[in-house]
Amino acid sequence: MNNIRCAVIGAGRLGMVHAKNIAERVKGAELTAVVTSRQESARKAASELGVDWWTDEPQEVFDSPDIDAVIIASPSPTHAELIIQAARRNKHIFVDKPITETLEEADEAIKEVENNKVICQVGFMRRFDPAYAHAKQRIEQGDIGEPIYFGAVSRDPGAPPEAFIEKSGGIFIDMCIHDYDIARFLMDDEIKSVQSFGTVLLHPFMKKYDDVDQTATVLEFHNGAVANIDASRNAVYGYDIRAEVVGTEGAIQIGSIQHHNNIVLKNNISYHDNIPDFMTKFEAAFLAEIEHFIACVQNGQTPRIDAKDGKKSLEIANAALQSFKKKDMVYLS
Repeated sequence: MNNIRCAVIGAGRLGMVHAKNIAERVKGAELTAVVTSRQESARKAASELGVDWWTDEPQEVFDSPDIDAVIIASPSPTHAELIIQAARRNKHIFVDKPITETLEEADEAIKEVENNKVICQVGFMRRFDPAYAHAKQRIEQGDIGEPIYFGAVSRDPGAPPEAFIEKSGGIFIDMCIHDYDIARFLMDDEIKSVQSFGTVLLHPFMKKYDDVDQTATVLEFHNGAVANIDASRNAVYGYDIRAEVVGTEGAIQIGSIQHHNNIVLKNNISYHDNIPDFMTKFEAAFLAEIEHFIACVQNGQTPRIDAKDGKKSLEIANAALQSFKKKDMVYLS
């Protein structure tokens, strides 16, 4: 079977992770082109990756018969148009979350994906993380009975740059959306209502963009189960991603702040190293999600998390943002 020839659009931190995985680690995939909004960035990234083709014009790769699939890792406001143009040129699509900025854009993107019969996978890497995947397996085989509660913490060690916050869509859409998606995944049910809270504690510049650095979200599922999600940009001690699912016959705890499985003991104290950032925490997951995408393209299969899943998680994130602004519960349609 021929390699799937890929163009990566966006060469920031995550774009480079995807590009390096395709170039060096994913069997059946070939990194053919790098696209960024600035020529110098594209040239530099291509040189680092050993790729000859670089450009600041996405249309070049959309129009090329030498590209089979695109990996969209550019800023969120660009996603909708890039998905639409890629689908119309019959390119398969991997797009990092959120699928688009608005639900209306998501509907238009999904329509083009379906009309042109291309594969579209949305990048929620936690579903591919070994710990979360194992928890899902244990839940499905009934080890904890019926899931009745989901709890999670998502804490960044600091705020992203102001330029990122300005275009991110805010903490609910940029960050909490991962928890909303994994809650749906592990609990195997859809969300009925959302109530969220938030404030600025350490980063005053966020007020300029109606964003916050500390949040809490309460989700109610249709079956009556609930979820509590704590998200923060203020975890100065490290990158902290953990979750728990409680069932009628037990519970599963997922993840740890601990990086290596070593604890140092001395003079009545103990300590361990913490996970420094999301790229370290989810290195295996980022690789696994791209491997899954390439396999789906090769075999003509629907991804585990497709464009419609991406829209559902965006709908929850939008409801959380509305709830925060209205200071009231929001019900999903």
